[in-house]
Amino acid sequence: MKLKLHGLVLSLAFFSGTVMATEYIYRDLMANTLPSPGCSTQAEASAAAAKPYNIKNYSKKFCQTQGYGWHVEAVKDKGKVVCNSCGNNSGNTQCHLEDVVVTCKRIKPGSVGMLPGKS
Repeated sequence: MKLKLHGLVLSLAFFSGTVMATEYIYRDLMANTLPSPGCSTQAEASAAAAKPYNIKNYSKKFCQTQGYGWHVEAVKDKGKVVCNSCGNNSGNTQCHLEDVVVTCKRIKPGSVGMLPGKS
């Protein structure tokens, strides 16, 4: 029992001296969301396009298009609402957000948490 406890103390002393912070790579992206399905009035379509739910989901998709391991750090700019009229219905529109700016982050290869062969 003393041997196991002694080994634990030695391993804690060894690792406590080599504390390293995880480093991240950051990337800013600008993209547009897709228009809402169906046509509705200008007020309803613009409100649907600017919902926080849409911003959250699209920002996550924007970062995931960069590859494995990219996550949303922050949404810097929610963009502006742009509406286009529907083909046959003169009073109805479809809206989407343009120029949404998202900051994405990923753990830098070789930093703590991503050492190949180490677990």
